[in-house]
Amino acid sequence: MNRPEPASTHSQRATSPYARWLTSSLLLPLLAGTAIYNLANHQDVADQVTNDATTIQPLPAPMAAPAEEKSPATTLEYVIKPNDTLEQVFRRNNLSLNDLAAIRTFPDVRQALDVLRPGDSISLSYIDGALQSLKRRLSNTEVLAVTRSADGFKSQVINTPIDIKVVTVHGVVDSSLYASAREAGLSADVIMRLANDIFGWDIDFALDIRHGDEFTVTYEQQYRDKEYLGDGRILAAEFINDGQRYRAIHYVSDDGKIDNYFTPEGRSMHKQFLRAPVDFTRISSGFTLARFHPILNRIRAHKGIDYAAPTGTPVKAAGDGKVEFVGRKGGYGNAIILDHGAGITTLYGHLSRFAKIHAGTHVTQGEIIGYVGQTGLATGPHLHYEYRVNGVYKNPRTVPLPDASPIPMSYMAEFHQQADKLLAALDRGMETSVAAAAPGVEQHH
Repeated sequence: MNRPEPASTHSQRATSPYARWLTSSLLLPLLAGTAIYNLANHQDVADQVTNDATTIQPLPAPMAAPAEEKSPATTLEYVIKPNDTLEQVFRRNNLSLNDLAAIRTFPDVRQALDVLRPGDSISLSYIDGALQSLKRRLSNTEVLAVTRSADGFKSQVINTPIDIKVVTVHGVVDSSLYASAREAGLSADVIMRLANDIFGWDIDFALDIRHGDEFTVTYEQQYRDKEYLGDGRILAAEFINDGQRYRAIHYVSDDGKIDNYFTPEGRSMHKQFLRAPVDFTRISSGFTLARFHPILNRIRAHKGIDYAAPTGTPVKAAGDGKVEFVGRKGGYGNAIILDHGAGITTLYGHLSRFAKIHAGTHVTQGEIIGYVGQTGLATGPHLHYEYRVNGVYKNPRTVPLPDASPIPMSYMAEFHQQADKLLAALDRGMETSVAAAAPGVEQHH
């Protein structure tokens, strides 16, 4: 038997056509109105574009995807160690060996980087092991710079000029020359050059310095980008020792053939012989015709100077000459005799050993010929030094020493032009300029 459907279901079906008709009749006017409105609005926009096009801004372009950021460069200041090579430096810091091979194709780079000295510094900049730049100072005035570009590596030598400041310092010896000069502002290097390279032939700085002695030095100070690098040349100097005045000027001729220190009259400060051919601690025995010999126990002439110094201290040739004798010589022990010509000979005794010389070898002033010892009749390590003229013994500390060659007359006018201004700087005793101190000396070197 057929069961009657629920009333609700029947009612939906019965009214469904009517509902659809009703919905359609209601929606048609609404849709038509919407269409009419859109057409009207579209016409307004079109009119606006036609009548006032400049006010329409273009749509913004779509934003590009952000570029991938590169890693920041790492900069390394590498100090060369003993036996380092550039390849080892690259390997140690995980840098590309291909980049190393590429930059070594430049001859100037290869020449500058193949010889590395301990203590040298190399600046390396790199990204993920790829070299970006390399810098190495070649000298006080030049830097090698290698940089990566879009076309590969490029190299150049950059000039970094040095600024020269000339100063004049004056001081008075109080306790010692070294302490007084340091207190006045002189560096150890300038003090040593003052004593050894300029006045060492005229003044015995180990024995002759007196309280109240005075010194004045005009010299160069070197700067780069306002950074102090060190001291340069001593241009002029004065030393008053026990009331006696000594003056020296550094003269370099325009043609470069003369480069030395001279007196204001043009005589060389360098004598043909050194006063003392060894750096000694004291004079253990002086020149005398009546000395009690500590080993022979009798009065005996001591015709030389004994300079006490540690065993192994280098002994220098007092002047240019030729080796006349080298070997064992009685109480002198190991000895050397040099013939300097003009009847002058010098003897060096009690040596521990010799340098690589033999009879007939030519030596120059200051060249090392042997080393301090106590061979022969000696109670302690020292150098026995003799100075003879035509076989006659002379006191090495007081004998007049022959001058080296003076300035040739053809250079004297040029010399005095420089010397007069340098001497004026000494007289002022205060800071001066390069231009005022010495003509021809530039501020940048």
